[in-house]
Amino acid sequence: NTSFQLGNKVMGIQSGQFFFTDGALRTQYKGATFDKAWNACEKTLKDMNAQNIVKEKKISSGTMEAVMEGENIVITVEYVERDLTMIAVRMGVSGNNFASSLVHKKIKENLMKEVTNEEAASRLL
Repeated sequence: NTSFQLGNKVMGIQSGQFFFTDGALRTQYKGATFDKAWNACEKTLKDMNAQNIVKEKKISSGTMEAVMEGENIVITVEYVERDLTMIAVRMGVSGNNFASSLVHKKIKENLMKEVTNEEAASRLL
């Protein structure tokens, strides 16, 4: 659970239980809209120097596939409900729990920036 104070408002992104199924490490991010989660995942792939990024985005779900350090990575973003989004990360063919958890850590950092930037922008209006 990560939170910070901006003015008199406390903001936070909370990730729930992580579970590893079908080679993918999944968690739900509370406080994250689908669009914020999608943007954070895109930024994470760029930050981690992923290559050959292919994105497929629908209304309530989307997938990003890329190559990172010689391994295929698949990130799936799914709308659960308002401000609750499921993100799954699978590194390699059979999945790598440790590598996927590092990607989730970076996604969470980028989600915090998304929330901070939006809050800061709304205060300027």
